[in-house]
Amino acid sequence: MRFIIGCKPGEHPEKDKSVGIVGAGPAGLYAAGYLKCKGYKVTIYDQMPEPGGFMIFGVLEIHIDKEKVRRGIKELKELGVVFKQNTRVGRDILLGDIINVHDAVLIATGTWKSRRLKIPGSDLPEVLPATEWIVDYHLWKYGYSSEKPMIKPRVLVVGGGLTAVDAVYVSKWLGAEEVYVSYRRTREYAPAGVRGFKEMEEQGATVYELTVPVEYIGENGHLVEVKLEKLKLVQEPGKRPKPVGTGEYFTLKVDMVLEAIGLIPTPPFNGGDYGIKLRDDGTIDVDEYKRTTREPVFAAGDVSHGASLIGPAAKSGLDAAKAIEAYLEGRLGWRTS
Repeated sequence: MRFIIGCKPGEHPEKDKSVGIVGAGPAGLYAAGYLKCKGYKVTIYDQMPEPGGFMIFGVLEIHIDKEKVRRGIKELKELGVVFKQNTRVGRDILLGDIINVHDAVLIATGTWKSRRLKIPGSDLPEVLPATEWIVDYHLWKYGYSSEKPMIKPRVLVVGGGLTAVDAVYVSKWLGAEEVYVSYRRTREYAPAGVRGFKEMEEQGATVYELTVPVEYIGENGHLVEVKLEKLKLVQEPGKRPKPVGTGEYFTLKVDMVLEAIGLIPTPPFNGGDYGIKLRDDGTIDVDEYKRTTREPVFAAGDVSHGASLIGPAAKSGLDAAKAIEAYLEGRLGWRTS
């Protein structure tokens, strides 16, 4: 996978301006490749032990060739992009300090936090966010952590997206004996689609469509079963059918739950800090040129438009890089609102 698009390395003389990029996922890497081969100094600040973001730590090898990703990152390093790994902005270095030392800054920190069900029993230790659990699995698998992720004999995965599919795979790989899946709609309306549900069933998962957990039941402080409500779909004009409760319930005996019901944007600051506005959904407020409400800070990728796939994040990063180039060359001013 090549992250250098739109120019040839070395065709532009080195410039005296620098760009700081926060996040080494697809948006940040594609932006770095474009800006570096245009001659700008580029430094990437990233919280993980190696670059790649979700392409390395959040997605399974069955979906992406990670060695190609690593080769693309090696090419960026050889080109002169500076990577500062294990550097969490907001903890190890402040965003304000990065703004002070660079002529432009791009925030590309993605969506690293899982949405959670807020139901009785959610605080039981065996109820986990699926995305963070999958990240921990990769940290352990690649030797960055000695702690193997928790696994129990009977696992319930909640959700119908690609993260749910991956949670099923990893659960089985780690030794789960029984894996169940609860999804509130039918597979035809699921983000993972019919194919994703077929994959889960091929891995041995038992799928319960039109269901939702309403209570995690514990005994002596540990999960023992889950209470689920059966749902039905009600058609709304112009929308996906809405799942509504039927008042019918059943229980499953499980000893672990992985919630995969969506992702939350993770900007490296609190809302309003540094004069950078967040939208109601937690994404960073940007305009059509990826400019935030604070000069000279841009934002791209999932942190600015919500959880997506690699392609949209990469395009967003490239669009931001071109806007940053125009800004640094004086062809683009700052937004007025």
